[in-house]
Amino acid sequence: SSTCISNHPPAFLCLFFSCFSMMLYTTQLHSNITVELQFQGLLERLIISTLTTVLCCVFLFINVTMLFTLRSKPVFLETSRYVLLYNLLFADTAQLVQSQVLYLLAAYRIKLTYPLCGTLSLFANLVTVVSPLTLVVMSLERYVAVCYPLRHAAIITVRNTAVAILLVWTFSSLSVLIRVFLLLRFPFDDLESLQMTDFCSAVAMLLGPLADDYDKAYTCILFVSAGVAIISSYIGVMVAARLASADKSSASKARNTLLLHLVQLGLSLSSTIFNPLLAVLSRVIPRLLLVRIVNVFYVCIVISPRCLTSLIYGLRDQTIRPVLMSHLCCRHS
Repeated sequence: SSTCISNHPPAFLCLFFSCFSMMLYTTQLHSNITVELQFQGLLERLIISTLTTVLCCVFLFINVTMLFTLRSKPVFLETSRYVLLYNLLFADTAQLVQSQVLYLLAAYRIKLTYPLCGTLSLFANLVTVVSPLTLVVMSLERYVAVCYPLRHAAIITVRNTAVAILLVWTFSSLSVLIRVFLLLRFPFDDLESLQMTDFCSAVAMLLGPLADDYDKAYTCILFVSAGVAIISSYIGVMVAARLASADKSSASKARNTLLLHLVQLGLSLSSTIFNPLLAVLSRVIPRLLLVRIVNVFYVCIVISPRCLTSLIYGLRDQTIRPVLMSHLCCRHS
């Protein structure tokens, strides 16, 4: 009967099975109950994984359409903020695909080898760092546009933007190289097999205390630095907006954009604390409830923010909106 309670079937079924097993004491009945409960668990996983996959596919369609839109017109290719937006959206889309792959592997209890999981987790670390750094560059671009409008065209060129994007990916790659070095220090030869005993995740690949300490320190420094840069840009725009020489409309739009960047940074940070938060919750709540909380957190913290960039920028920007809507509706603009 305790098994029934933990899996929450209808109450009358629990009572029926409990009383019947007490009267007959037969192993066959217990076997039938076990099979039914396992089927219910599989059915629940199948339904939830299908729903999340459908939602993920919808978001992927929107993101890919947005990426196509940002390559469909010369104005998008020749404007720095659209080039930066493309880079941000590309990183978010890559995170979305990688997260869904790991989610499905865990949902169907498929365990990978350490080399394969390490490759997936290192790729996740790469694109995870790209997003906040791109937000910083986008914030600095808005700051220059408002505070130095006469020099904006000379400073924020497509060439300089490409250099900034290259630096962002280079910095992210250096972090990945350090993680590779830390993984190579782990004594894999002492393991009986390279087959993982747990499901693949970024946390599962933090092998050893040094790798865990590096991950925490790097994440903290990265997001604090990005937050300071965006907030400083916001303050600079606020100061410029109070000057008589500043373009009030431009300053107001830039201020709203920087607030949006700050919210996006917070969402990126929330996805990085997803696994540590679950580790804390696992100590205080039952496993079945934890699994259901994981599903809710996964949709709200991991999947949804990866699509917000497309929706927010696509609907906010007067230049992108008509082209994006045309492509979403499969019309030729």
